[in-house]
Amino acid sequence: MKIFLFFCIFMSLSAQEYAVVAKKGMQKVSANQIRALFLKKTSYIGDKKVVVLNLSAQESLRMSFEKKVLKMNFRHLKEYWIKQHYLGHRPPITLKSQESIIAFIKKVDGAIGYVELKKVDDELKILYRWVD
Repeated sequence: MKIFLFFCIFMSLSAQEYAVVAKKGMQKVSANQIRALFLKKTSYIGDKKVVVLNLSAQESLRMSFEKKVLKMNFRHLKEYWIKQHYLGHRPPITLKSQESIIAFIKKVDGAIGYVELKKVDDELKILYRWVD
C-alpha cells in the first residue's frame, strides 16, 4: 500500500501541464475547436480571425499536443499536411520556442499557440489545458 501511495504521489509530481493560449479577450474553445483550428479546418473563433502557432516537430511539447489534443501521431499528421498541401492549404506557422510563441501572441491579435502552463502570465488567456 505504501509503495502504491508513493507511486501516485510521484506520478502527480512528474505530470506536466500545458495550455493553448491567446491574448486576453479571446473566448474559450473546446478541444474539437482547437483541433479544427490547428488542422486549418476553420480559421475563426467567433468572428475573430485566428493565427495558429506550432513548435518544431522535434519538440516534446508538440508531440504531446499532437497526441493529447489533436489525437494524431506524427506519421498521420504528416500525411494529412501532404494532402492539404495539394489542396492549397498550409500548416500552422512554426516557431522555435515557447518564448517566441508567447511574444508572437502578445503582439498579434488572434494568435494562439501552446506552452507549458507555468509559462502563462497575466497577459495570456488559457483557452484549453491538458496534462501529460
